Amino acid sequence: MAKYTTLEQIDLSAVADSYDLRDPGLAPLSGGAANSSFRLSTASAEFVLTILDNHDTMSARSLAAHTQALFLLGIPTTEVVPAADGSLITHCHGRSVILKTWIEGQVLQPLPFTLLPEAGRILAQLHDLPTQSAGLTDIPVGTRRLSADQEALIPELPDRDFAAWLTDRLNLLRRVEATDRRPRTVTHGDLFDDNIIVRTDGRLTVLDWETISLDDPLLDLGMAAVGLAQVDSELAPERVQALVAGYEEIAPLSQKDEAALPGEIIHAALIIAFHRYYRHNIRFPDPSKSTYHREMMRFVESVDGAGVRG
Repeated sequence: MAKYTTLEQIDLSAVADSYDLRDPGLAPLSGGAANSSFRLSTASAEFVLTILDNHDTMSARSLAAHTQALFLLGIPTTEVVPAADGSLITHCHGRSVILKTWIEGQVLQPLPFTLLPEAGRILAQLHDLPTQSAGLTDIPVGTRRLSADQEALIPELPDRDFAAWLTDRLNLLRRVEATDRRPRTVTHGDLFDDNIIVRTDGRLTVLDWETISLDDPLLDLGMAAVGLAQVDSELAPERVQALVAGYEEIAPLSQKDEAALPGEIIHAALIIAFHRYYRHNIRFPDPSKSTYHREMMRFVESVDGAGVRG
């Protein structure tokens, strides 16, 4: 299993020195599948201290730089707090550290229906950014998609029915996408409700830019539909419609895009299905989650023939 940083392992005095903070207090935060986060409090301000347990220095610097660039470009996300020497990351026991401003609010699961249009608008705002925007010139390409190495593992998965289903679905999508390519945009890759804070003023703040990449905006919208428009492991068309309605206020979809969206929702669900299976059955076996991927199989079946427009 991945190793996470505990409260007892953090040298708080060293952190305070790095950021020129006086008398800080620290408390762990729940959530986070890849890193360890803590609420850091001083007499005058609140912050989130994140230990990037699964990053090297280079990837940590990229994450911090991308997050800060998006904040400065007007995307509603958290601001990275520079260290006293101006650096966007520091180190704690050999692991990279990011300090961010605290956003007062809460994660609501599911995201309330009335907030889905705003989530769509934020995603469209992101997709509308110039790909050469300041601070975003080194974004990787297509990292949310299954890699060639990951796809090569599929035929050997122990669940033969799942492997065959996944292969058939991916082959069908590949044939469709070969004739239907769209320009790449800046994408989030993981706009699920646990990466959204509903602030006390009712507005949204988007977190977690670890899967940022240049990719098809419809795939990113499809991933958001998997994350925000799923009810009881099935697509909820009215939730997709609310999400898309907000998106189109900034980035209207063509008729061709409207027709392609269900396929991209399925593509996103296939990506999630693979990762769930591989994580819980191969990489970190967990009997309690060994069938978690089958929720995505049910979700994909619900997308077939379902309307996603009002």
